[in-house]
Amino acid sequence: PCRSVGTIVHVAIDGVYSGHIVISDVVKPSSAQAIAELKKQGVGKTVMLTGDTKSVADKVAADLGVDEVHSQLLPGDKVSEVERLLGETTGKAKLAFVGDGINDAPVLSRADIGIAMGAMGSDAAIEAADVVDDDPLKISRAIKISRKCIRIVYENIVFALGVKFACLLLGALGIADMGAAIFADVGVMVIAVLNAMRAL
Repeated sequence: PCRSVGTIVHVAIDGVYSGHIVISDVVKPSSAQAIAELKKQGVGKTVMLTGDTKSVADKVAADLGVDEVHSQLLPGDKVSEVERLLGETTGKAKLAFVGDGINDAPVLSRADIGIAMGAMGSDAAIEAADVVDDDPLKISRAIKISRKCIRIVYENIVFALGVKFACLLLGALGIADMGAAIFADVGVMVIAVLNAMRAL
């Protein structure tokens, strides 16, 4: 018997068995590294939802380092699994789903963040997704960039409000003059813009 993982097609020529062909999806070369990078970024749990057979799904999940795998799922089953996972998320946790098939479109739209694998993806998946790209490695990069941007936004808000309140207080006490007020307005804006440029 064939021990290869995938869909086995047996071939006979003129009634004589000639062998078999194994048909299986090719895992993107960067997928295992992408999963590892996501875990480094603090992603708590990785789950694989697939319509493939259990043997194929279990092997791919083991190769990639996925925490949990659910196989032989129909599109409706995937939505149910995502609903369950959404129910398990607490606090500020978000659920992101990565898919490329037409069967993934309902799940991509239901997840907090839907990511479609662009060039290989179906039009329906691309339409339903929030983010479209081809490289799984860019997902962890996107998380890193977004966290940096949010940090810069908070820095700018705290800095701007702090300087403005300080200027108001000093103005009320008669210490701040017009120059301080101009700095609190224009100066703070320039500094905030320069700080925001770090995101580039």
